[in-house]
Amino acid sequence: METVKAYNTLEEIQLRRDQLSEDINREGEKIVTLWNGIFKKQENSTRGEYIATLVANSITAIDAFLLVRKLIKNYSGVLDFFRKDDSKKKKRR
Repeated sequence: METVKAYNTLEEIQLRRDQLSEDINREGEKIVTLWNGIFKKQENSTRGEYIATLVANSITAIDAFLLVRKLIKNYSGVLDFFRKDDSKKKKRR
């Protein structure tokens, strides 16, 4: 952690401001480079890689569907408890 430095003149403040500005610009360039690297399109994937990705995405989609179905089946009674449906109240009497 840096210690706080006391600045005695306007020139010292100006030099520090210029230094911080350069540091911010350098960090900004790094961020832009990393950001562009995230969204870089993959080039020339082989047919095997394409099929493996397709299978992995399909399994993920099926797994998500089954999870949602299971949660709805197990917790649908909890949701009915919070509904303001008068017809169910009449049936219980």
